[in-house]
Amino acid sequence: MRLSIVIPAYNEERRLGRMLDDYAPYFRERYGDEAELIVVVNGSTDGTEAVARRCAAEHRNVRVLVDPRPIGKGGAIMAGMAAARGAWIGFADADGATPPPAFDDLTRRIGDAGLILANRWDPASIITPQPWRRRVASRVFNALVRFLFGLNIRDTQCGAKLLRRETALAVLPKLGLTRWAFDVDLLFQVRRAGFAIAETPTVWHDTEGSRLRVARASLDMFVAIARLRLLYSPFRFVVRLYDRTIGPLVHRPLGPPPASAGQPETDQPSGNERH
Repeated sequence: MRLSIVIPAYNEERRLGRMLDDYAPYFRERYGDEAELIVVVNGSTDGTEAVARRCAAEHRNVRVLVDPRPIGKGGAIMAGMAAARGAWIGFADADGATPPPAFDDLTRRIGDAGLILANRWDPASIITPQPWRRRVASRVFNALVRFLFGLNIRDTQCGAKLLRRETALAVLPKLGLTRWAFDVDLLFQVRRAGFAIAETPTVWHDTEGSRLRVARASLDMFVAIARLRLLYSPFRFVVRLYDRTIGPLVHRPLGPPPASAGQPETDQPSGNERH
């Protein structure tokens, strides 16, 4: 199989069906049986699972995985990557912000890189502008990531990313169930493993229905990347102390990660975070 696309879906009954009805025929026409869409329904309390199963019944290139726990975007992607059969393994947001041709473009531009990601901040990108608060939060987050991790990447948080299978298998056991920091953790591990990372212009449309609260999300983003940076430092004991004392009072408890996704350090889950 050539391509697997993982779609994390948390309470996405309103948007998931439209996204799959766009993606499934597109990739079926171009790849036949050589492409699959893996929907990972995680912790949902609405009709997301029913929508996913309806689409799987209508489109034979759609597979559905369900985990009732709130494992968040990172946990869902890890579970989907572990189940993926493609030579390329990617993931996309359930809201359809990245149109199918834009995602497919990643397969043509990956070249010799181990991972390629869509860059909404490239001047050649065609995007629907986000509200200014989100744009500011995104740029501050990116500056912190560059400073703390040395990742010279302009758009770590865009939901469209594609990895070579060998890259995914190399980093999957090392990834944690981090909240806002999952994408940063992924990119950091890819670089540590010695694989090249490429960025490319994209087409991206801000979609209705996002549950992002910018003020709270900004604080969560800072805490997540600070926590991740500490995990990769001699001061990781600070994180463990936090997890055993203050953490349970601040966040919901998280169940153990899927067995197929390795044994990572864990953080608190959320839905499909997008900045």
